[in-house]
Amino acid sequence: MVEASMATPTRPRKNEPWSRPLADFVGKTLDPLAQKRGFGESDIILHWAAIVGERLAAVSEPARVQWPVRGPKTPPDAPIEPATLHIRVEGSFALEFQHLAPVLCERVNARLGWRCVNRISLQQGPIERRERGPRPKFKASAEASAQAAALTEGVADEELRAALLRLGERALTKAPGPR
Repeated sequence: MVEASMATPTRPRKNEPWSRPLADFVGKTLDPLAQKRGFGESDIILHWAAIVGERLAAVSEPARVQWPVRGPKTPPDAPIEPATLHIRVEGSFALEFQHLAPVLCERVNARLGWRCVNRISLQQGPIERRERGPRPKFKASAEASAQAAALTEGVADEELRAALLRLGERALTKAPGPR
């Protein structure tokens, strides 16, 4: 007779850090830093290129969000007024951003899921470029390549098989050094 603990494999719990994608932790880690600049969360900063497009993201960055001041006579149940998004833009691209301001407000609000921004303020100046060095070349071990090839041999679509093969090689190759 088989014991119950042997019959059913243990599943990772949802609360264990290794059972969740790394992306789940990045936003939560950056949120306190983003709040210092007026952002409620880091979503606008992290997804700036998706909001404005790659071309405009290369020459701009969200600087801060400025919320309207609520005076002492403002009733507590008054609706929250939308904020102003301050964007730092390089040189002559400010004119293009000025023309696209209504569209950018809509895109930011669509990303956040509510009417958060109703105005864009532009600040001309250099943006901080984050230079990325060349990625190191990945070399899969022969054992990992053979194992990944065996696991993906039944996949009919060539592009999918190639992608799964690359993923398998990376997943099955042992990382150097202690973990």
